[in-house]
Amino acid sequence: MSGGGGALPAGAAAAPPAPALSARGARIAGGARGLLDAGFALYLGDPFDRELNPQGILNLGTSENKLCFDLIEERLTRPDMNYLEPDLFQYSDTRGTRSFREEIAKFLTDYARAAKALNPEHVTVMNGCCSVFATLSTVLCDPGDGYLIPAPYYGGINSKTWLYGGIQPVHVPLFSEVTDEESHPFQLTVEKLEDALQRAKKQGIRVRALILINPHNPLGDIYPAQLLKECLEFAHRYELHVIMDEIYMLSVYDDTTFTSVLSLDCLPDPERTHFMWGFSKDFGMSGIRVAVLYTRNHDIQKAVNQLAVFHSCPGPVQHVLSQFLRDRDWLDNVFFPTNKKRLKEAQNILVAGLADVGIPVLKSSGGLYVWADFRKFLRSQTFEAELELWQKLLDKKLLISPGKAFYCYEPGWFRLVFSDSVDKIYLSIQRLEQMLHSYTAEPVTNSTSSTADALCNPEKDCSSKPSNTPGEDVSQLENIIVY
Repeated sequence: MSGGGGALPAGAAAAPPAPALSARGARIAGGARGLLDAGFALYLGDPFDRELNPQGILNLGTSENKLCFDLIEERLTRPDMNYLEPDLFQYSDTRGTRSFREEIAKFLTDYARAAKALNPEHVTVMNGCCSVFATLSTVLCDPGDGYLIPAPYYGGINSKTWLYGGIQPVHVPLFSEVTDEESHPFQLTVEKLEDALQRAKKQGIRVRALILINPHNPLGDIYPAQLLKECLEFAHRYELHVIMDEIYMLSVYDDTTFTSVLSLDCLPDPERTHFMWGFSKDFGMSGIRVAVLYTRNHDIQKAVNQLAVFHSCPGPVQHVLSQFLRDRDWLDNVFFPTNKKRLKEAQNILVAGLADVGIPVLKSSGGLYVWADFRKFLRSQTFEAELELWQKLLDKKLLISPGKAFYCYEPGWFRLVFSDSVDKIYLSIQRLEQMLHSYTAEPVTNSTSSTADALCNPEKDCSSKPSNTPGEDVSQLENIIVY
């Protein structure tokens, strides 16, 4: 009788090949791409270029600051940047080099107006805020746990917290209609946090954290100090971690006072309060991929640092960024004042251009974008109509971001980024106007003055209120792409 390896008996079926991916790998590979990623991929395939591709896609959808490269370029040419010592090319502390973490601690102490000097030992450096979200969600939560987050919000957080941690968002829905208890559209209150938390408990979801983005993305508003304190007290009552995403901390372009969580004298629960910031937005360096986590919780930092080896930053990059941070004369007298001035000028140009075509925007103070009301141009007050309008704009080679990408509960809101050259903004407005003139939409007539008063509204009558009730809005969200 022959040994193993012979032919199968007649009629026997071959065993199916083993799957290439684990169950976890298949879950990750099968995740749907979000709308922001899908739009950016289209742009990369056909980017606008004045000389090489003037009919390419203009990108007002990706939040990048392109206004101050001339300042960065000049600073990079100075002698202190040309430093090539062997230690920068060798293994170093995965949390970030000691000297870089010291500079970050000094910088944040000053520019976040910290209540007391920050400790470099509480700083972990990673290759982007995406990595901070991914690692924090992994060490704070178990698969299936949830985190509270006011909606609309930057939709990329979903994938960052799901790919590693397998956790889910618990929305705190915000609406444009202003009630008697509110002073402006899309206003967050502790009562809304409470309602969302109780709904999650009834659904059997264990909520472990609250994520707050300040300045907000996509709304562009800034949390008042009192509201921030109330949110922290709420989280403390329920023993929730608070993740403060302050990536736009220094991109405030008007006189509104920004309050960093680091500046608060007495945190209700310092061991569960975690701060994150990066160079992508405030320094216009999204390609550098460097972000910061500051946490006083030793156990969390120990766990995060175990994962930091997968998300570390190159030594030469840390050196270059250290030089930027320690040059206070350049920061205070050149970069930050020029950046603020250019942001405000660009924002004014975009808002005025939108006003000329009958599109109001939410009043904003920070970030690189405006939250614009396109509801009157929808053929119906549905997310399907919103995506149809988005696609029509893409057909005209203009990329902006639909509200659905930010899990907005009202169709018709779009985010437009203004931190680009003036000529691109004017050309984008021109393409937008041409597309809207050719797009026959039924205008929405049931406007409310409470919403309109809080918008940077043009003199023309362009405010509108969707006919959807909150319940109908919630049901429409079932169609949103989930990572």
